[in-house]
Amino acid sequence: MKAVVTGGAGFIGSHMVDLLVENNYEVTVIDNLANGRLENIEHHKGNIKFTQADIGDYETNLDELFKDVDFVFHYAALADIVPSINNPIKYHRANVDGTIRVLESARKSKNLKKFVYAASSSCYGIPDVYPTPEDTKIAPEYPYAHTKTVGEQYVMHWGQLYDMPVISMRFFNVYGVRHRTSGTYGAVFGVFLAQLLNDKPLTIVGDGEQTRDFTYVTDIVDACYMASQSDIIQEIFNVGSDNTYSINYLVELLGGEKQYIPKRPGEPDCTYADITKIKNNLDWLPKVSFEDGVKIMLENIEQWRNAPVWDEDSIKDATKDWFECLGEK
Repeated sequence: MKAVVTGGAGFIGSHMVDLLVENNYEVTVIDNLANGRLENIEHHKGNIKFTQADIGDYETNLDELFKDVDFVFHYAALADIVPSINNPIKYHRANVDGTIRVLESARKSKNLKKFVYAASSSCYGIPDVYPTPEDTKIAPEYPYAHTKTVGEQYVMHWGQLYDMPVISMRFFNVYGVRHRTSGTYGAVFGVFLAQLLNDKPLTIVGDGEQTRDFTYVTDIVDACYMASQSDIIQEIFNVGSDNTYSINYLVELLGGEKQYIPKRPGEPDCTYADITKIKNNLDWLPKVSFEDGVKIMLENIEQWRNAPVWDEDSIKDATKDWFECLGEK
């Protein structure tokens, strides 16, 4: 079987490559290396095909890379909130135009069995219901969330219009080894681990009682793989840990000094996936407990040795536009 993984040198995509190679797939990775790193897939050298290409660049012909492909796992995207506020057109090009181009190239394959889209729980914005089911109102708060939502809408529309076997997976707070160590202020694990390594206090947003549905990356790709093997098409599934954990509890597991910084607008007090649908339809359950996942992160903490070390002042500067755009009007 042939599989294409867009963003396959990135955090989640490289773990998908691991799983596909383990299951004897012929894998083609497409990545522009804006966020992805070749070292994430170096251990598969000689066993996979790698093409450095920008899926959002209309001058690049992607069709040949998808010729006779059986499965497509579309992870390539720009992430992070602050950069999307500063440069929304760049995000639209990568996350919307890029998705349309991948859909069109995949549609030309006569062998396509499943197109799996990596969607985001940020589509729910600040929901009223917890755990949050898939039929919750869609209300993205910032351009990253909006572009991922529009991308999902294109995927589902292409599935309906062209009878494509598509499926969308809404990820909740993915963490794990190989998570990006650079870029604008973002994911809490990267921030905290770099601070721990440099004996700096862990900067806790607000009172730390906000909770997140932290889901380990291997559980995420396992769900995607099971979705690809199923007969289910044109459906949307939440993928979460089946629980939600406070930032204060995360800090307790990590250890280290604490420093509380102002709460940010546009962030929910809780993210918590209702995974009833994926349990019932795919018989999928997460396998890695939060405590075990944090332990794995600490065992691999050296991956964040060269990551940016954030403090209250640098975070305030990096999130200035965040407060200006999403604060009280």
